Amino acid sequence: MTRPNHVWCSDITYIPVRRGFLYFVAIMDWATRKALVWRLSNTLDASFCVEALNEAIAKYGRPEIKNTDQGSEFTGAAWTTTLPEADVKILMDG
Repeated sequence: MTRPNHVWCSDITYIPVRRGFLYFVAIMDWATRKALVWRLSNTLDASFCVEALNEAIAKYGRPEIKNTDQGSEFTGAAWTTTLPEADVKILMDG
């Protein structure tokens, strides 16, 4: 991880709000520690994560490797088909 676009990472967290939660996903470049793209959603549907991934690839090109945890947003078909289609290797933390 010594250069931009070698490895990107993603994670989701939740933000408590008056009537529940907002979900925040960020896509970051490991080498630069730069947040490339982020999104908020009021549902934990994987589509907002895939939209963020597609925007990051459109803006910055594709990474060689994409690292995430094993959350359902990152193990579902929408996510796991988008990465190989973009020729990106998937690395998941245990």
